[in-house]
Amino acid sequence: MKQHEIGAFILRIFVGIAFFIHGLAKWQGGIENTAEFFETIGLPGILAYVVAFIETAGGIALVLGIGTRIVSVLLAIIMIGAIFKVKLSAGFFGNGQMAGYELDLALLVISIYLALNGNSFLAIDERISRIKSHSNRRTAEHELS
Repeated sequence: MKQHEIGAFILRIFVGIAFFIHGLAKWQGGIENTAEFFETIGLPGILAYVVAFIETAGGIALVLGIGTRIVSVLLAIIMIGAIFKVKLSAGFFGNGQMAGYELDLALLVISIYLALNGNSFLAIDERISRIKSHSNRRTAEHELS
């Protein structure tokens, strides 16, 4: 195992937990309130449900190592939207009334890294791939004999 795999694993777990908690907060705080906020910034309210679902389910998927690349792309898209639609006007560190986009940018960068590189260390996807590979080898060996 290489050190970069452990590093990517730590990033995957961190981002997964962070998005899961943010998504969960949207549901627990009243998803209707989030939908109303989305409408006040010019986005369709239904998009709040989509974002909350992707953050919650995507966070769990990342922690488990399921669909890391696809989930990371979706989360990166959400972060781009959050930065440009909500946080950019507050600046990097915030403006005293709203947090800045520094955390959003960090989550975006990590999501892009995971989308480009994936991470198979302690990932369910890797286990499934190994099982399929082993099964395919056994089938091929059986056909040859």
